[in-house]
Amino acid sequence: MNQKSTNKVALIGTGFVGSSYAFALLNQGVTEELVMIDINRDKAEGDAIDLKHGLAFASPMKIYAGDYQDCRDADIVVITAGANQQPGETRLDLVEKNVKIFKSIVDSVMESGFDGIFLVATNPVDILSYATWKFSGLPKERVIGSGTILDTSRLRYLVGEEFDIDPRNIHAYIMGEHGDTEFPVWSHTTIGASNLREIVDMTERETQEKLEDIFVNVRDAAYHIIQQKGATYYGIAMGLVRITKAILRNENSVLTVSALLEGEYGQDDLYIGVPAIINREGIRKLIELPLNETEQDQFKHSAATLKQVIDKTF
Repeated sequence: MNQKSTNKVALIGTGFVGSSYAFALLNQGVTEELVMIDINRDKAEGDAIDLKHGLAFASPMKIYAGDYQDCRDADIVVITAGANQQPGETRLDLVEKNVKIFKSIVDSVMESGFDGIFLVATNPVDILSYATWKFSGLPKERVIGSGTILDTSRLRYLVGEEFDIDPRNIHAYIMGEHGDTEFPVWSHTTIGASNLREIVDMTERETQEKLEDIFVNVRDAAYHIIQQKGATYYGIAMGLVRITKAILRNENSVLTVSALLEGEYGQDDLYIGVPAIINREGIRKLIELPLNETEQDQFKHSAATLKQVIDKTF
């Protein structure tokens, strides 16, 4: 991993997610250099110029359009390129077309001499993170998927809204596939310093229905947003910046990302959303939460769903 005085991020894909990420990156002053790469060079150049025009209101940052050669000395390569989810399409429906696109992207990045960290956001993110790890040959710690970071943020927001508490004081996790088989870890949800079980009666029917409604709204959020405006991009862009910041600032932050399991949670050889400690080296350590019986079953089901796709694809 490069250790230099200037942090550099290479962004591949300047569609809705990529350009929103670049905008959030500039606003939060996370890196000193950003190169934007897209198959449509004009789009990347237009975005770079547009962002530069805001530099008088932000932290100093070198922003430009480039090509794969510019990844050589990047600390992080963020991939948001690929085919988008269409209305009525699941994230897993995108597998075939996006794996082909990723083979070409990852090969081109590695040919530049890149030796940093990959951060993958394109869906289905768990499968494409696995593909990136396979195609790049990099250690598993240095290939990270955005996983369930956005789902977790949605959950924290909705639980915060329900209890009228700042979502930053809600500690809750969505684990599993970033998709239809994800699940909430209610057994480890805390509001401030109190466990959810201390605040509400988890066996009460009304509570169960309320929590189920919250989770369904989290799980299906993308479908509703896609139906209403065609794509989701602001939330995931901010999630990607959060991961970028944890890496570049060596934070050792706990975030729910897509990571390779090698025996953790009884699973092997797949990328899936789990809490992990993120720092300058990438994934420092996976956190193995003691799940209750229901959650263990949900995790197994989610893992089996992804495993089926991985086995078929690779």
